[in-house]
Amino acid sequence: MIRTLVFLAIVFVLGLAFAWLAERPGDLVLTFGGYQYEVTLLAAAVMLVAAFVALMILWWIIRGIWRSPHTVTRYFRARRRDRGYQALSTGLIAAGAGDGGLARRMGKQAASLIPSDREPLIRLLEAQAALLEGDFEAARAGFGNMAKDPQTRLLGLRGLYLEAERLGDREAARQFAAQAAALAPQLGWAANAALEARTIERDWDGALALVDARGRAPSADKKVIARQRAVLLTAKALEQLDSDPAGAKALAQEANRLQPDFVPAAVTLARAAIRLNDTRKAAKVLEAIWKRIPHPDVAAVYLHLRHGDSTHDRLERARRLRRLHPNHVESELVVARAALDAGEFAEARASAEAAVRISPREGAFLLLADIEEAETGDQGRMRHWLSQAVRAPQDPAWVADGVVVDEWAPVSPVTGKLDAFEWRAPMERIGHVIEAEDALQAAPALPAAPEPPAKAEPAATSNEPPSAPAVGPVPEEKEPDQPVKPVILDHVAPGDEDESPFRPIIPDDPGPDPEDGAPARPAKGLGLF
Repeated sequence: MIRTLVFLAIVFVLGLAFAWLAERPGDLVLTFGGYQYEVTLLAAAVMLVAAFVALMILWWIIRGIWRSPHTVTRYFRARRRDRGYQALSTGLIAAGAGDGGLARRMGKQAASLIPSDREPLIRLLEAQAALLEGDFEAARAGFGNMAKDPQTRLLGLRGLYLEAERLGDREAARQFAAQAAALAPQLGWAANAALEARTIERDWDGALALVDARGRAPSADKKVIARQRAVLLTAKALEQLDSDPAGAKALAQEANRLQPDFVPAAVTLARAAIRLNDTRKAAKVLEAIWKRIPHPDVAAVYLHLRHGDSTHDRLERARRLRRLHPNHVESELVVARAALDAGEFAEARASAEAAVRISPREGAFLLLADIEEAETGDQGRMRHWLSQAVRAPQDPAWVADGVVVDEWAPVSPVTGKLDAFEWRAPMERIGHVIEAEDALQAAPALPAAPEPPAKAEPAATSNEPPSAPAVGPVPEEKEPDQPVKPVILDHVAPGDEDESPFRPIIPDDPGPDPEDGAPARPAKGLGLF
């Protein structure tokens, strides 16, 4: 577009110049070789421009003839290069699709058309083709050659890192990642692997240095960096909690500032403050985190702020937590446990039942069983709550890579990954969903079992073991002159409370006759539990 405008401007200027000469008549006289040539000024200008154009055309023709060998050579070189890049593109697509054979052929063709020292992607294609064909030695050799070239060093280190991970050599993988992280801290895979190596060695200072270097990169995710710093500061504070409570408090305070909703940081800060006899600071931190995220770890530290407090003092603090975050299952459970310890069984039962109504889960039913044992000792009701606990969803816990721990840890014990533990239910139970109202219906108390008869004959010839007496109402005996038909017991659907939990069916063998002296068996006899 710019060239077109320049051309039009030149034509416009020439037109104006010729118009200006045409309006001003004049003659140009040239004497040469005894001859005198006389032309008008406009004709002289036209001839001058024509001579300049002819000279330029002549120069272009001579220059084209002179450079024609180079032009031809460059044309064929460009054509060869285009074919090479086309083969390289096809090979990379084939490698991505998993066609190792085609990738290998295209790699050889690209290498024959393009020098590998001028195009590093050819080395990558050869290594990928070797991986697809199962030639891992050749692939590692190719990645090693790329790692020696400054232009492809990061690419080679990435390939060597993945190969070490595939072979399970985590130490070698960490070394390759550390080299890549030193060259480019912004690389996520390299930074994470190098950070993992530092955390496994519990080198929290080195890990913090890596995180800080990664945070200075323009493309770094500030939220991820803040989270990692908070986890590392909390881990370092936990190690210094016993030896240097003041240093641990400073570290945990910075972690709590970076991540106000991070429960381990707040709990560590509170524990450090308690060791420094600053219970007011600890209570303030725990209450602040409880308002946002009610957590059992927070409640455990808050209830034991002062050593030597009575159980009723801890119950009062539990009630304060419930007031700070009402209508939450953790608030009700902490009050229920504190009330149970204090011997306030009515309040403990009410809070535990409120927790079941909010979220029926295993811990609430187990707590109801403990309350039942401490208050009434009713074995039937205890078994009912325990059976509900078996079917209820499990309580949340700290889980990482399938490992469940009681206390939070900064790294996974399986993979060494930083910040791997999550507060969630360890597993989901498949079965009938427990409704809150149905779960609070306690099992009825079982009456005393009747005394067994002195002598009993088997109801029918069978290989089944002798039946144990069932708990239930004592049936009325039949008149001696009325033959009693022996029965075999079968289970009936639950809910028939006025009937025995087993129903009789008529067997083929009528059994002994009452006249023989054996006691008559009732029509609704005793069955198996």
